[in-house]
Amino acid sequence: MQNPFKGAINIDFYTNQARIKWFILIVAIIIGGGSIIYTNSLVGKLKKGEEEKIRLWAQAVEFSSLPDVDESALTFISNNIIGPDNTLPVIVLDSATQEIYDARNVGEALSERQRMLNRMRSENDPFKIVIRNGSEGEISDIQYVFYRNSYLLRQLSTYPYIQLSVIAIFGFIAYLAFSYSRRSEQNSVWVGMAKETAHQLGTPLSSLIAWVEYLKGMAEMKGRDDIIVELEKDVVRLEMITERFSNIGSVPVLKSQNVYDTVSGLLDYLKPRVSSKVHFKIEGESRDIMANLNKPLFEWVLENIVKNGVDAMSGIGNITVTIGQESAHEVFIDITDDGKGIAKGKANEVFKPGFTTKKRGWGLGLALVKRIIENYHNGRIFVKNSQADVGTVFRIVLSA
Repeated sequence: MQNPFKGAINIDFYTNQARIKWFILIVAIIIGGGSIIYTNSLVGKLKKGEEEKIRLWAQAVEFSSLPDVDESALTFISNNIIGPDNTLPVIVLDSATQEIYDARNVGEALSERQRMLNRMRSENDPFKIVIRNGSEGEISDIQYVFYRNSYLLRQLSTYPYIQLSVIAIFGFIAYLAFSYSRRSEQNSVWVGMAKETAHQLGTPLSSLIAWVEYLKGMAEMKGRDDIIVELEKDVVRLEMITERFSNIGSVPVLKSQNVYDTVSGLLDYLKPRVSSKVHFKIEGESRDIMANLNKPLFEWVLENIVKNGVDAMSGIGNITVTIGQESAHEVFIDITDDGKGIAKGKANEVFKPGFTTKKRGWGLGLALVKRIIENYHNGRIFVKNSQADVGTVFRIVLSA
């Protein structure tokens, strides 16, 4: 059957998801970078304008100290230039005494003015004022004008960073909402598909149970109890599969189970149903290791991984299940095969819906495995190791 996740439009959302994220990130960086560059350019122009104001102010003060200055010019300077600026903090410092001679738009307290002066020293270079007096215009004092950029300019300098922070927060919230919506949609699809499958299995399963009972009473089946036993095993297995699908979407009951017994029981069932050239082995520190699991669902996980391993080995090789303690509160189960391995860079993609290397595969098995382990068992599953033509090791971690 053709993979329904890869249609004629040839678009695989899960494969292109990383590219879409990178594209969105690059666009966001371009927009943010452009905003910062433009704002910094605007800030630079405004800063030059404020610097020119202070320079003109310093020149006006120096000009007013010259002898024989026209009275009308002094009036103009006093009213239009030397008059207080309502936005720019300015401090005039006497070079000889290092005392504050004058201050504009700064607090009255001396300590506050001193703190402001230290901040002005670190932000902008001062302008020099040469004070002259006497008929010959002799230099009597040298002062320095320190200033700080206006509050409006400082706000404008930080605006793009605030803007980017707001955009980032909004984007993060939108991403969470989108992810939650996508997960909810996926969950609805999984649950709907599972419930429908369980429903469809119900009718033929009931019929099979009746046929098994009918075969038991046939005279031709006398002495053929082995056939009846195997048929009953398959019926029980189908009932368990139906139960598995029914559990999807429900909150499974986790019980402390013996991991070795659970794994051993599944492998005993699979041995006669796979190639006789596949050899199964269980290794472990102890046969008494317990873990919290839902047995039908966990057996489904193991069955999927083991069957994938058998397919990867083309029906010839070894399947080894290793059971041990990850820590005092965690149990690990490693499933190792001798197959062809997973291609480099594909280890994280094998759990995505639609990913398959089989011509007739749907790519749902490992996606379902990951969902069962992480969502229903609060555990972890990952590819621990994989080498070409050597094999693959899947590790499952569950709480003890």
